[in-house]
Amino acid sequence: MQFIARWFIAALLFISPVAMSADKGTTTAAVKAPVSATSKAQSSKNRVNINSASATQLANGLTGIGAKKAQAIVEFRSTHGKFKNINELSKVKGIGAELIAKNIERIAL
Repeated sequence: MQFIARWFIAALLFISPVAMSADKGTTTAAVKAPVSATSKAQSSKNRVNINSASATQLANGLTGIGAKKAQAIVEFRSTHGKFKNINELSKVKGIGAELIAKNIERIAL
């Protein structure tokens, strides 16, 4: 019985904003859809390809990567070839799992 009561309350909380905005001629879902589609498109545009970006692009596009680390990535790439996966960045001196995790959404292959 508690499950049904909790579900009912959750459903009311979810439906309430939609019902309220229906008076204005729009629904919450309709307002949010274009924004999320736009943000997804922007996030893919803001990615930095670690296999082709210059040192400047790497330094500007990735958090915690300065000119020195960016140059190390470019040198590693020219010596060892393209990165096959993002985790291979940890083979570059000065770049660890934490730094990769911070930038996971900004990195492209």
